[in-house]
Amino acid sequence: MKISREQKGFTLIELVIVIVILGILAAVAIPRYIKIVSDARIAAVNGMAGGLRSAVMLARAKYLVVGNNALATVDMDGTSVAVMAGSGVPLGTLAGIVTANTDTTGFTVTTAVGPPPTVTFQPTNGGGATCQVLYTGPTTSVTPAVVTTTVTNCGL
Repeated sequence: MKISREQKGFTLIELVIVIVILGILAAVAIPRYIKIVSDARIAAVNGMAGGLRSAVMLARAKYLVVGNNALATVDMDGTSVAVMAGSGVPLGTLAGIVTANTDTTGFTVTTAVGPPPTVTFQPTNGGGATCQVLYTGPTTSVTPAVVTTTVTNCGL
């Protein structure tokens, strides 16, 4: 007489092996994912810095084209941007560089009166307090604006 046994389900050894393999994959994948997130935040901060530098150059170019050194604002596509009279560099205020940049999506914007007036742009999706772009506005017509990036602790 022949006894037939049908196997149903998995053995304990098979389940343990699958769990071990998943654990090894997780140990390899999680650090790579964290690195990708950190790299993305660093790229966003550097992109914002580039956008700010471009906004400064565009506002200054518009100011020079108009040719009136007494102006304290520049019209950029129908938007009034506050600039330093005599140089055309956007001020470190909401009405200055933030308006000139036009898009701060994904960033928290914080202003400080100074002197010098500054605007800080930090990613809203994480990162430490030192993952940021700092725009230091001009204080005189001969003082340049400074864009400083700090990308430490962007992986938090």
